[in-house]
Amino acid sequence: MSTIRRKFGEDYQVVNTNRAMSFSAPAKRKRQRFVEKNGRCNVQHGNLGGETSRYISDLFTTLVDLKWRWNMLIFLLTYTVAWLIMASMWWIIAYIRGDLGHGHDESYTPCVANVYNFPSAFLFFIETEATIGYGYRYITEKCPEGIILFLFQSLLGSIVDAFLIGCMFIKMSQPKKRAETLMFSQDAVISQRDGKLCLMFRVGNLRNSHMVSAQIRCKLIKSRQTPEGEFLPLDQRELDVGFGTGADQLFLVSPLTICHEINSNSPFFDLSQRSLMNEQFEIVVILEGIVETTGMTCQARTSYTEDEVLWGHRFLPVMSLEEGFFRVDYSEFHNTFEVPTPPYSVKEQDEKSSLPSPGPVLSPTLLDGHNRRERIFSFDGVHHTEEPGSKLPSKLQRMSSKNGKEVLKTGSTQPTEKASSMSDLPLRVQRLGSLVGQGEAENQLQLKPLKLGSEAHTQSAGELEHHRLVPVPAPVPGPSLNPLPASSGRPEDNLPPKLRRMNADH
Repeated sequence: MSTIRRKFGEDYQVVNTNRAMSFSAPAKRKRQRFVEKNGRCNVQHGNLGGETSRYISDLFTTLVDLKWRWNMLIFLLTYTVAWLIMASMWWIIAYIRGDLGHGHDESYTPCVANVYNFPSAFLFFIETEATIGYGYRYITEKCPEGIILFLFQSLLGSIVDAFLIGCMFIKMSQPKKRAETLMFSQDAVISQRDGKLCLMFRVGNLRNSHMVSAQIRCKLIKSRQTPEGEFLPLDQRELDVGFGTGADQLFLVSPLTICHEINSNSPFFDLSQRSLMNEQFEIVVILEGIVETTGMTCQARTSYTEDEVLWGHRFLPVMSLEEGFFRVDYSEFHNTFEVPTPPYSVKEQDEKSSLPSPGPVLSPTLLDGHNRRERIFSFDGVHHTEEPGSKLPSKLQRMSSKNGKEVLKTGSTQPTEKASSMSDLPLRVQRLGSLVGQGEAENQLQLKPLKLGSEAHTQSAGELEHHRLVPVPAPVPGPSLNPLPASSGRPEDNLPPKLRRMNADH
């Protein structure tokens, strides 16, 4: 372990040192970070030029942001200089009035009693500033300039105390130290959860006091080049960790695993196990919340580089149920174990799943049999794609369609109506039907007997039009209930005897 640290630096962490048989840490060189593991941003501002005066305009924030050693130095120097300046002013007043030569003369009334040198003037200022009031040194009523200096000293001392003490109080009460008790896992993992590839890491709270309104955010820091040729160093992109579902709002009383689903909207949509070795990126994690004890907002940060993202791993569970409470074992907080995970990216998996599967190929025999079946069992004896009435004379087509609609209307209200002879058809259709030649008889309207109960009924032209529009079901093997009459040499032979006699008379 010490050899690895000497080689890769103190910040290098070996994952699962107590379980080295599971897997070994990736031996990759350490590179420059944008955000350190402890949350410190590795950015320095230089060449400000004339913009340095902006720091003086916000002096209070500048003092609070300084390091502790500079704060202590400024604190001590400010009080020391202020005390020396005020003590010198009291000594100057005593020197101008000539009080220094009458220090022990009881008949002489000085401006400040018992001030006859600089140390005595310094002690008088400290007693006045700290309101100690020993009673040995005091201002007399015959020194108006001393009274004015006393008022100025009181006002200046209050301002200096408020500024410096307030600065030190804010410095000490900053919630930065509260972030030290918020933990992040040393590594992030990529594995499947609920059938989806996800990027996950773990957060935890070491204190019993809660983080109120805790919220987590993730940023991907990666340089890229736009299609226009512009290079964007350290470009920042948002990683969705449940903003739409509210999963980013944490109830951080126990360690939680934060999940980022890798989908088409994720920057890692085309990231695979192989491409992960050649990528260069950094994931910055920001956890914000309100400290329950102080009510101040706290922010904890960390980051994960590409060599700290483990493909095909999952975090070990740290929660266990004890007698009367739940126990968190933080010794397993950073440990992971390997799980079966496809090495492909989500983009590659989607492309594979979207490929069309080969369908069954129908043989020509089956196709011919299907077409033949359609031709045989079509209602009017012709192919179903052809219009049966298209071979009739135009005048008969118009008359048959017109009268067929009327028969359909009456047939819906009186389904038991029957047509027993040619006389039930319209008179004009009868005359036209008798004039049609023998060669066109096959293309004319054919009346097929239907067996309903014990009687055979003929169908009108409107009923035939109606049946032509209704698809015919597939044939069922077995004896036919409505056999078609055997075809003969002439079409007249298929007509009923009464209709044949009527045609013969005409």
